[in-house]
Amino acid sequence: MPELPEVETVKRGLSPTMEGAVMQRVELRRPDLRFPLPRDFVARLTGRQIIGLARRAKYLLIDLDDGTTVVAHLGMSGSFRIEEGERSDRPGDFHHARSKDEKHDHVIFHLEQAQGRGVARVIYNDPRRFGFMDLALRNDLDAYPAFRELGPEPLGNALHAAYLAGRFSGKQQPLKTALLDQKVIAGLGNIYVCEALWRSHLSPKRAAATLVTATGRPKKELQSLTEAIRAVIADAIEAGGSSLRDHIQTDGTLGYFQHSFCVYDREGEACRTPGCGGRVERIVQGGRSSFYCHHCQK
Repeated sequence: MPELPEVETVKRGLSPTMEGAVMQRVELRRPDLRFPLPRDFVARLTGRQIIGLARRAKYLLIDLDDGTTVVAHLGMSGSFRIEEGERSDRPGDFHHARSKDEKHDHVIFHLEQAQGRGVARVIYNDPRRFGFMDLALRNDLDAYPAFRELGPEPLGNALHAAYLAGRFSGKQQPLKTALLDQKVIAGLGNIYVCEALWRSHLSPKRAAATLVTATGRPKKELQSLTEAIRAVIADAIEAGGSSLRDHIQTDGTLGYFQHSFCVYDREGEACRTPGCGGRVERIVQGGRSSFYCHHCQK
């Protein structure tokens, strides 16, 4: 599933085409994705101007001029494609390959771009149809079911060591599991949890409570972890995502953060911590693969 940096890359890639554009026509090639599309989806979008794009956790938000927001999730295989004349770009770089097969094009936004830049099509493609689109009111987004209990964003000011100490205090669950809880940190996924734990030299099996003092204050290790989370997400966004295959950004360049993975998907390789001498191992926690070096991650 695309993680936060990939969705942020998609948002940034779509923004130049979509922001300020008017939806002349919305084409649905099926009535549902993971869930049925709203019955009034086409009627509520047709003729509306897009005033901005945003992101919450792993969700893309398309804000319209009447206060409506399109809430979109890419699921396991969803992607957007921009077509302008003969030009076709797919914003966002993903670890797993995305479809190029037009038979999986399910939703097409026909746009009149801002400032007289002509028409464009933004196409949602999703072979497995695990993604979805829904409509909500912008002023009520905090109450939207998917957002109601989400934790703070990894790069926001609300994420700090003292906050995590409050969430981890007394919890004996593994650190990896605690960090994947979207109620603790919004949008943090498997790839970047593995990388952040490696950067802070913490084992994914370690109990979350061990990073908190008896008085509830964060230990230095928790401060290091908090900084590592922020840094790894920022680095991935700057690099444009985590594609290992053929996904390109709207300017045609590949994202290269995948070449900076130090443990994720590197089972059996030498640990990149200077002087460590250990090797990356893979274990399964909660049905997901965890990659770490037991020699330097304690």
